[in-house]
Amino acid sequence: MTADLLFGTNLVAMVTPMHPGGAISEPGVAALVDHLLDTGCDGIVAGGTTGESPTLTEAETAGLVRAVVARTGDRARVIAGVGTYDTAASIRRARDAEAAGADALLLVCPYYSRPTQAGVVAHCAAVADATALPVMLYDVPARAGVEMTASTLIELAGHPRIHAVKDAKGDLFEAMSVLARTSLAYYCGIDELNLPYLACGATGLVSVIGNAFADRNAELIRAVRGGDLGSAKKIQEPLIPLVEAVMRTAQGATMTKAALAELGIIPHAVVRLPLVVPSASHLRQLADALAAIAVPA
Repeated sequence: MTADLLFGTNLVAMVTPMHPGGAISEPGVAALVDHLLDTGCDGIVAGGTTGESPTLTEAETAGLVRAVVARTGDRARVIAGVGTYDTAASIRRARDAEAAGADALLLVCPYYSRPTQAGVVAHCAAVADATALPVMLYDVPARAGVEMTASTLIELAGHPRIHAVKDAKGDLFEAMSVLARTSLAYYCGIDELNLPYLACGATGLVSVIGNAFADRNAELIRAVRGGDLGSAKKIQEPLIPLVEAVMRTAQGATMTKAALAELGIIPHAVVRLPLVVPSASHLRQLADALAAIAVPA
């Protein structure tokens, strides 16, 4: 089965809606999932970094995956974020996600402990061995403190359940090199570079701004796949101020929740510590970016 069937193409790194006290909001999750499906998202990442995974307990993560699976039905793939710095904990989360009905797993490079590349390979293989689900690796050295090198990705590509990479490293040449030497599918995990990654052969996106505008990402993917880079550029340009506001000011999850609340998609922009609500100046920048997208061209 090809990667687009395993994971989708227009994926969204979904935020986790919360009540004012910090508990996960099931109505908020349902409303957001409905919005994502209605705007063309065909893959939902639940419990990933943008979903504030470091502050979610194992039980909360499993419950979140169950809720997203139940709401999604067969309209999109559900990819559960299960990676931590602890291999045993990651295996537990992977098995919980499989039991909750997830279609696939997102496995981040172990963070904080800074393992060797041999440790990265052993960690990823152990988690991939723990379930029957397909695995998308997540290479994000800015957060993890260690990268998945090209040689590591090539080695892991030999695992029968590792099929894809969410690349937030931003090294396009390395991505093209690994694409040329393996059957791994690449997904852009850095919204600033969605268009270049697609143009270089990425299968799709795992987008943060897709929480609000998955429909624009769907248009972008269609344009690139159709060979119309001129139209793709026109689709991407109005999103640049939003990408800057969300990804380059306060913090992706906080700014995305603020955007969704501003648009009336979720009722509250609550985040858990150590994340905090954005500053007034950042919120003004976000409001301006959202208003610019809403104005017809």
